[in-house]
Amino acid sequence: MTTGVPASSHPASRPRRSRLRRFLPLGVAAWLVLEIWLLTLVADAAGGLTVFLLLVAGFVLGSVVVKRAGRRAFRSLSETLQARPSGEARTGGSGNGLMMLGGLLLMLPGLISDAVGLLLLIPPVQQAVSRSAGRTIDRKLREATPGSLGDAVRQARIHRPDGKVVQGEVIRDEPSHAPQEPRPPLNR
Repeated sequence: MTTGVPASSHPASRPRRSRLRRFLPLGVAAWLVLEIWLLTLVADAAGGLTVFLLLVAGFVLGSVVVKRAGRRAFRSLSETLQARPSGEARTGGSGNGLMMLGGLLLMLPGLISDAVGLLLLIPPVQQAVSRSAGRTIDRKLREATPGSLGDAVRQARIHRPDGKVVQGEVIRDEPSHAPQEPRPPLNR
């Protein structure tokens, strides 16, 4: 009788979940509990109106930061696209992603997320986080198994000068010393 279950349903044959996928829900739940607990402490000490004003101010500041970072990223992109082929583009948009993340954290209701968002707006903290994230991404790409997404990204990053690298080889049927005839243009 066939049940459709593979013969080896031993627990060791199941793929192992990564640590991030295992602990992320627990971390998010703990973060939410801490945010609510801290908001109630501040509301008891300073009053509900103060907490409400803090949350509104965080949202307004966060939206201003996200808007500013978005404009800087768009300006940087347009300058890059309008630059001459010699590569005179300005590379000033490297901190826009972390600035947007800081703005989004400010927009979330909560005091811990506001504190982390404000920290991400400080340029030395942005540089440290950017370096750390770059090292982590490079390490993960080096450890990528063949056929994975990390392997595809690593292969795409091999040649990045203009993004138009086609790997292959040229095979000619005729000897290289034979003169080549010009080809007529295609008329459609």
